[in-house]
Amino acid sequence: MGDDAHILRGRLSSVKAIAPQLESLVSTDGVIPFSEASPVWQSQIQQATQPESLPQCIVYPRTSAELSEVMQLAHRENWRVLPCGQGSKLHWGGFAQGVDLVLSTQRLNRLIDHAIGDLTVTVEAGMSFAELQHRLHEAGQFLAFDPAYPETATLGGIVATADTGSWRQAYGGVRDRLIGLSFVRSDGQIAKAGGRVVKNVAGYDLMKLLTGSYGTLGILTQLSFRLYPWPQESETGALQGNPQAIEQATRTLLKSALTPTVLDLVSENESVLKLIVRFQSIPEAVQQQSTQLLELATSLSLEADLYTGTFEDRLWQQLRDRMANGGILCKIGIRPTQAVPFMSFLAQFPATATIHARSGLGKLRLDTDDPQIVQQVRSHLEAHQGFLTLLEAPIELKQKLDIWGYSGNALEPMRRLKQQFDPTHLLSPGRFVGGI
Repeated sequence: MGDDAHILRGRLSSVKAIAPQLESLVSTDGVIPFSEASPVWQSQIQQATQPESLPQCIVYPRTSAELSEVMQLAHRENWRVLPCGQGSKLHWGGFAQGVDLVLSTQRLNRLIDHAIGDLTVTVEAGMSFAELQHRLHEAGQFLAFDPAYPETATLGGIVATADTGSWRQAYGGVRDRLIGLSFVRSDGQIAKAGGRVVKNVAGYDLMKLLTGSYGTLGILTQLSFRLYPWPQESETGALQGNPQAIEQATRTLLKSALTPTVLDLVSENESVLKLIVRFQSIPEAVQQQSTQLLELATSLSLEADLYTGTFEDRLWQQLRDRMANGGILCKIGIRPTQAVPFMSFLAQFPATATIHARSGLGKLRLDTDDPQIVQQVRSHLEAHQGFLTLLEAPIELKQKLDIWGYSGNALEPMRRLKQQFDPTHLLSPGRFVGGI
């Protein structure tokens, strides 16, 4: 204990002594002591780090070059760094250990290039999702993500946490829309992968490795995405009724020629199971597919409601809000064929869940802080080749449970990748699976 305290005091002294050097590397007001940070920032960081290892400061570079110089300094001084954007998902994942400084990309927020004709865009990682989507919408295009906290989430944070959302049905995961990136390595050097056009790259697929890596392999600085035309018409159907009929409707839709952009199974605390189906295309196609959806619902004796315009917007806002009402938020996965039985299993708990029907991935909110209930749900998922990862939970609960719940055989390869990309474990130490 005495040795640990001595090391901690030595590290804190080192950070304080080097603060003037940090200030010389970044633009005006680019270094904020942790004690002077806003209450929101302090709370976000406290939920992401071990209580005994709060960072000394938050650094806000304005360019990739400044970020690179900060990481070169951190590498020389063996500082541990917690990368983030606006911090909205810092509380996801494990606790970062022994962090000396938080490195935010919030001020790297420029739109670099929007090739309207090629349906691609290149942005800095600190740009907010809402800001980019607004700019794209003006050009009749959109980025097909439906992330948590869309108003504050940055593009870098969305990629680092692989937070796709309901549009996964039609457009795939984050990696499927990412066509290029730049990042700063743990030694401060800038690296690139992919480009501004859709193509394959040889060697390591760095875009796959960095997507969902929680800032443990590098700090994202610039991202290129493929885009889609904004749909002329949109309509959402909500089917509800007997779980077996919902399951049959889901199977039918997955095998049909219909092309929903969203196909989600949704359960509420009142044990109501719904199938949310969204069609987005030209008006004629949307109308025809909605008619076929109503016919399917009638054949299976399911209630069906259709939402358009402001009513549809309100429905989707309600679906997002239901996952932001406190409790414990988890990322879950299960074999798609077991999704409806899992929803029935959940009926015994105070729970709300969404599962994307094609992939079996989704989110679960438990209105409890009982670790036994969390473990019971996790055990059920694992028994059906699924998983449960804690995202949002009280610190005390995260300290009692295995946050990631990973039981696969890829832990050693992941550790070797961490060793290759960050041999001194400076980036987000301890946040990832297995304490990586």
